[in-house]
Amino acid sequence: MMEKMRTDMANSPAFDSKTHPHLNPRLAGAQTSATLALNERSIQLMAEGRRIFRFGFGQSPFPIPARVVEALRANAAERNYLPTAGLGELRRAIADFHQTRSHPQTTIDAEDIVVGPGSKELIFLTQLAFGGELLLPSPSWVSYRPQARLLGLRAHWIETRSDRGWRLQAEDLDRYIDRNPGAGRLLIINYPNNPTGVSETADGLAALASVARKHGLVVLSDEIYAEMHHTGNHISLARFLPESTIVSSGLSKWCGAGGWRLGALVFPPQLRRLREAVISAASETYSAASAPVQYAALCAYAAGPEIERYLNDARRILRAAGRSVCARLREAGVEVAAPEGGFYMFPDFSQHRERFEARGIRTGRELCARLLEETGVALLPGEDFGRPANELTARLAFVDFDGASALKAASEIAPQNELGTDFLSLYCANVVEGAETIAAWIEANPENAPEVSR
Repeated sequence: MMEKMRTDMANSPAFDSKTHPHLNPRLAGAQTSATLALNERSIQLMAEGRRIFRFGFGQSPFPIPARVVEALRANAAERNYLPTAGLGELRRAIADFHQTRSHPQTTIDAEDIVVGPGSKELIFLTQLAFGGELLLPSPSWVSYRPQARLLGLRAHWIETRSDRGWRLQAEDLDRYIDRNPGAGRLLIINYPNNPTGVSETADGLAALASVARKHGLVVLSDEIYAEMHHTGNHISLARFLPESTIVSSGLSKWCGAGGWRLGALVFPPQLRRLREAVISAASETYSAASAPVQYAALCAYAAGPEIERYLNDARRILRAAGRSVCARLREAGVEVAAPEGGFYMFPDFSQHRERFEARGIRTGRELCARLLEETGVALLPGEDFGRPANELTARLAFVDFDGASALKAASEIAPQNELGTDFLSLYCANVVEGAETIAAWIEANPENAPEVSR
């Protein structure tokens, strides 16, 4: 009987392997997130015995602070569903954390917060609840536009320029909207930025706020890397556009807890109907974020001296590593904006286009594929972040090192001191060597390059 049921199911239209008549057309051709796919490919190559410089996957290298881990252990028995919007005590802690650190000119209430299983899920639900057009600077994080596609929403790229550090300029946003009028638009910005590593200035944010207000935009300001600003001077857009800015944050980057999946949104009171819609959608999908993780997050958001030292040391390490890689790439003739936060940079190899064309490399994707196969350096092409396919740009994540060892060593150096080349050679050797490997590959003579199969 069971065998007959399996045969009937396999022969039914729903299981037609050729046509898939019941597949949602929005998922036709959908692929695994580019960052996750590259991470899996890198792991596969390492399992085959290849030396891989893992510059493609952007995960914090630092361990979760010990007392936060202990808090999770102590709350492992918490088994009940929590409110969909999040544990009330945690929402109050998140409100205080943001108001103290990046929103000092605004008032945040616990009722303005939504806690969920990662900021990625919350950004998706915000797009779902908003239901309008999406505006994205190019380049932008790999998942914003695919999320819009899954929801059947239109997304539009707004160009940025490398000579402006890939920052979205207020005049470019204003010009785009004037030329393409419309209503019900959600602008997503992200800084410190993934993939470029640059951040925003107060003047730049004020100008963007003015344009957003003029055109009635709602802005989702993805500030997940706020605490990873290399000098600790992050400024929230909500200071300048408090009435229509939704701030996205979470534990994954500044607390090294990506796998815990704990994100938060801060809504302004003026958008409480949108917040309620997000909560409604959440209640029908994930119900609530993990209870033990929410209780443990209370410890993280309480901050204190241990957390502050952790953050200061992490910033020093990232600042030193980013500067080192940036300097070596520039020596090799690569155009790259100096990273100001997080752990990314966005090198442009266009100056070497003729040299690469002699090797049969004409697109950013071909560039990254050849780099990985010939040198073991894993980068993501700019195309995955909204750049033209023929542009020779890529994202580089300089986090291929043992964060626990680096943090321990940094903690033994006076907190006001910069970390130098000796430190990087000892504790971030893969980052230094990987940058040198890229530079050497760039500088190789075309006639010495492997023959390209066509």
